[in-house]
Amino acid sequence: MNQASATHAISHLVIHRLVPGDGAPSRVELRPQANPLDDAAVRLMERLCRHLAERPGKGFGHFERDEGNFPMAHWVRAHAIEGSLDFAGLSREMLGHLQQRIDEDKVEEGGYVLFARATVFGADCLYVALLQETLGTVIGDGLSIHDSPHLDMAGLQVAGRIDISAWQAGAERYISFLKGRGDVAGWFKRFLGCTDVVIALKETKKLVETIGHFADTQQLEAPQRDELMERAHLVLEEMGERGDPLSLQAVAAQIFPDAPARLAETLQNEALELATGFVPDKRALRPLIRFKASAADWKLEFERSSLRGGSVHYDKESNTLVLSNIPAKLRQMLLEE
Repeated sequence: MNQASATHAISHLVIHRLVPGDGAPSRVELRPQANPLDDAAVRLMERLCRHLAERPGKGFGHFERDEGNFPMAHWVRAHAIEGSLDFAGLSREMLGHLQQRIDEDKVEEGGYVLFARATVFGADCLYVALLQETLGTVIGDGLSIHDSPHLDMAGLQVAGRIDISAWQAGAERYISFLKGRGDVAGWFKRFLGCTDVVIALKETKKLVETIGHFADTQQLEAPQRDELMERAHLVLEEMGERGDPLSLQAVAAQIFPDAPARLAETLQNEALELATGFVPDKRALRPLIRFKASAADWKLEFERSSLRGGSVHYDKESNTLVLSNIPAKLRQMLLEE
C-alpha cells in the first residue's frame, strides 16, 4: 500500500533500533516487518523531510567507487534498479553497516533508525535517519500532568538522503547528509559511502547568484540593495582571506542583519543544494560589486558604486548608458577615430 500526501508518496518504511554498547559493541533490535504506511507514518516522513530541508549545515556528494569498502551503492542498485534485494533486506544490510561504522569509530550513539523510500517532489529518494527520544509533557484526564517520551526531531543530528532519480540520471551530486555537531559527518558519510563534492568556486558562484536574486526580491531601494551586495562582498572576501568555512546562518546574520532569517531561509532552500563548510573563492565574488556585460561589438565592466557616484548613468527611458569622467588616454583614442 502506498500512502501519499500532496508532496510525498511513501512506498516503504521500517524502523529498527540501535542500542549503544556503553563501552561494548552495540546491538540491534530488528522490526520483523515493515511499518504500516498509515497516517502516522506519512506525518513522520513529512516532519523528517521538513527538518532536513530547513536545517543548515548539509554536505553533498556521490558514491565512492570502491564498493568493496563502501557497499551502499551495491545495495541500492540491487534494490532499486535490479530488484534482487527487497526493502526489508536492504534495511537490514544498511543497519548492519551502520552498526559496524559506529562500533569502529567508538561512537556512543543509538536510537531508532528509520529507513524509508519515498517520492518527494517527483524524486525517488532513499532516507535514513537516527532518531532520538526526548521527554515531553502531556495533560491527561482530570488535567493531570504526565511525562511522555517522543521523537526529538528538533535535535536531529544524523540523517541522509540518496536521490535515486538523480543518481540514475548521472547527476554530479545525489547524496545529502546533515553535518551535525562534532565529527558526526565523518562516520555517517562513510556509512553512506559518500565522497564529498564541494568545488569552492562553483559553490561560491551559486551563493553569489542566490544573494543577488534575494536582493532583487526584497523590494529595496537602490542604495540599500547596493549596500547589501557590498556588505556580502566584504563578508565573503574576508572569510576567503582568513580561510573560514561557510556557515549559512552566520553569513545571513552579517549580510542582512535587519532580517537574517529571511536570507537564511533562501540560502537553506533544499532545491538550491548549497553546501556548507567550504571557503568562499574570491574569484567568484566580483559580481557582488561589479556589473559585467557584452554584446556583439562591445564589452563593459564597472563598479556598482559608480552608479551612485554619477560616473555611470543609466537612462531607462532611452535605454542608454552614459559614461562620465572618461580617462585622458581613452578620450585621445576616441578622438583619433
